[in-house]
Parts: sequence; structure tokens; C-alpha cells
Amino acid sequence: MEPDTARQVFFVDDEPQVLAVVGKTLELQGIGVTCFESARACLSQLDERRCDLLITDVKMPEMDGIELVIDVKRRLPQLPILVVTGYGDVPMAVRALRAGAADFVEKPLDREAFLGAVERLLHQNAARMSLLNHSLTRMEARVLDLVLEGRNSREIATLLHRSARTIEVHRSHVMRKLGAANVVELLRRAADMGLLGPREAKPDEQEPTGEPA
Repeated sequence: MEPDTARQVFFVDDEPQVLAVVGKTLELQGIGVTCFESARACLSQLDERRCDLLITDVKMPEMDGIELVIDVKRRLPQLPILVVTGYGDVPMAVRALRAGAADFVEKPLDREAFLGAVERLLHQNAARMSLLNHSLTRMEARVLDLVLEGRNSREIATLLHRSARTIEVHRSHVMRKLGAANVVELLRRAADMGLLGPREAKPDEQEPTGEPA
């Protein structure tokens, strides 16, 4: 299957063998993929090339996955990030989620679970970009993202450095464009459009207490 140039993934891992295997796996699914052996190499290309999903390992020299997530979210706040972590690194992955990553998967990678997470995040990103390109302004899309995170107007105003009144205006525009009369309907519409994909609760999102398999 030829890679789909409409879907571009950046994958970061400091192990060349992992890069080769994961890169080939994604290409076989028709997904365009660019591999990087360091976070800094990836960052140098994010401003130059299209990326629909960033996948990164957590433990890397010089700049680790959490630092990469934080930096990317400053530059491209809407870009979804999937974190790859070893069993003992789950607490670090949870920190990455709090920094803005969309989800995480554990090593050794289960092929179906990994590809399922990739496809889900690519689908959500495509739906969000379609909405951004055809309906919502960039600010309205950002407000929508924060509403879907559970933020209220005052919190959004603080994060975006706008007045609460301005945020309320943007929210009303979003709800009108999505045909929602209230926040509950907005959440339903977002879910129908693939914009709201609640991450399944993971039992390992607490400090691991068992022994590695």
C-alpha cells in the first residue's frame, strides 16, 4: 500500500531498530511517516513540514519525550501527540499526558493496539482540521478544544489572554456553527464528528506496583 500523503506522522525514538520497525508498520498501513533519532531533529522539521500526528518515545538522551511534548504544545497546541513508554516509565507517561499528550501506549508495542491509537488520533485530527478549514476560525477552534477539555469560560480567558466576555462570544459562535443549544449538545456534536475521543482509563495510570512482565 502506498503511503497516504494526506496523513503524515512524525516518529521520534533514539533506537534505530525501533524506528525501522515502527516506520515500516505505519507505511504498510498507507501512512506517511518521517523518523527522527532525536527530539531536536524533530523540532527542526515541525515548522517546515506537515505533521498530523507526533509519536515519541519518553526516555531519550539530551531532550526527553516530556520536554518534547511541552515544546511542541507551545508551537502547535492542536497537534496530537502519542507517547510510547516502557512499563517502568508509566508515571513519566502520565506526566506527558498532563503536559498535553493525547494518549500513550506501552512497550513492547502491541501492533493492533498501537495502530488503533494511531488511526483514532489521525481521525480526530482530520475532523478537527476539516472543521477549522471549513467552519471555525482558529480562535474558535482553540476555544472548542479547551471546552472539550472541561474548561470554563474564565479558565479559557486566562489561558488565551482574552476577556471572559470575548470567550463567551467565541463559544456562542462555536455552538451556533455546530448546531448546539447547550454544552451537552456541543459535546454530543463533537463526539459525532470524531472531535471528542475520551481516552480509555488505563489501570497503569497510577504508580505501578507489580513486577514487569
